[in-house]
Amino acid sequence: MQRTLINVKRVKKIVLGLICFLSITSSSYAKIWLPSILSDNMVLQQQSEATIWGWTTNAAESITITTSWNNEAVSTKAYQGVWSLKLPTPEAGGPYTITITGHEVLELKNVLIGEVWFCSGQSNMEWTPLKGLDNVEQEIKAANYPKIRLFSVNKKKSEYKQDDAQGTWEFCLPETMKDFSSVAYFFGRELHNELEEVPIGLINSSWGGTPIETWIEKEQLEAHSDLKEASTKIKDYVWWPRDPGVTYSSMVHPFLNYNIAGCLWYQGESNRQNAQSYYKSLPLLITSWRAAWQKEFPFYFVQIAPFTYNDFKEEVALVRDAQLQTMKTVNNTGMVVTNDIGNLKNIHPTNKQEVGRRLALWALAKTYGVKDIVYSGPVYKTMEVKRNKAIIHFDYVEGGLVSKEGELKTFYIAGADKKFYPAKAKIIGNTVEVSAKEVKHPVAVRFAFSDDALPNLFNASGLPASAFKTDTWTE
Repeated sequence: MQRTLINVKRVKKIVLGLICFLSITSSSYAKIWLPSILSDNMVLQQQSEATIWGWTTNAAESITITTSWNNEAVSTKAYQGVWSLKLPTPEAGGPYTITITGHEVLELKNVLIGEVWFCSGQSNMEWTPLKGLDNVEQEIKAANYPKIRLFSVNKKKSEYKQDDAQGTWEFCLPETMKDFSSVAYFFGRELHNELEEVPIGLINSSWGGTPIETWIEKEQLEAHSDLKEASTKIKDYVWWPRDPGVTYSSMVHPFLNYNIAGCLWYQGESNRQNAQSYYKSLPLLITSWRAAWQKEFPFYFVQIAPFTYNDFKEEVALVRDAQLQTMKTVNNTGMVVTNDIGNLKNIHPTNKQEVGRRLALWALAKTYGVKDIVYSGPVYKTMEVKRNKAIIHFDYVEGGLVSKEGELKTFYIAGADKKFYPAKAKIIGNTVEVSAKEVKHPVAVRFAFSDDALPNLFNASGLPASAFKTDTWTE
């Protein structure tokens, strides 16, 4: 009996020892990690709630976060290895440090507080200075802005929503800017300079050749039978993602916790095969992204430039018109027109400086409230008919209308027979008077409505008028 009792005691000691050993071991090997977007050198959105989140191998880990901008500790507890909490951010400034404490301690250093923009689309957004840019050597050499931070998202497609996407926050320096989105950089540089050097964070998540359908959550797109059917018409892009949702899942979804000021979008060339659906897909992308981020952020985009396509020529004009209608109908959006800075022989125009500047005009005026900025060229408003002439009225004609390099070009007019003829157009005050001898009773006017149109109508601030059509004819 005595011997039995001794054995029981020994077993208890062994079990307790094992428990202590396993506890110490699990603590030693417990790991906390963060998504790539939360790292040294990042920019957090100012005067907002920044979500800090991550994972741990300890399913119920206690996490405490302290920031150097207020030295206050905030705590949470992981649930099944996932944790997150929100931190109020101050006005623009820094650098700061964020300390994350659990079984181990992580430090995020050189963190700035400022304005964060998510930049997406296809190749004209992706296009880097080294691929082609006006005055490239001078621009690269001058790109020394340590308060502008750049994050390039690695290209990846996925059928399933990803929690993380690979990338690294970097200082804006000549050696980093040369491989970053030109449009995003010039946009950020303009904001930085005009907003008293506020820190700017730019997230470039773009992929050349991608149709818009890849950037919309699959379930959202396929809830619309017409958009689902239209997505099947994208057939010729075997080298790039083309299936609904596959870049959204891997290159947008991972950033939904990251608070942003707004979005930039430059895309559309790859949707000329199903251009009619763009009238619906672009608004859907905007509204679904806003819902996913749970924020009605501004969304500024670029109308695709003129280019001599070998196919689907008229459909390109429809893409541009869909972009125009989206700007008119979706709240808190803005559109940059590029029909004066395109290149008919190059689908990637090299004057990205002006594209970025024009995007920044929208943001400065509409998002940041800077006064006395003309941020849009003329936009078609209404048409009235006086005898054999059509009178076109415009919005955004501050200072009047201007014709550059001679008489107005690329205006066409039609009667009830729907046959369009080249028209004579002249500026009368803040309107354009359009007529053609073949059309006695005007019904419709179209302007710059082709793939390679090079119009010359501007407002006094030098911003070009958007292509438009007054009719709703589908043929």
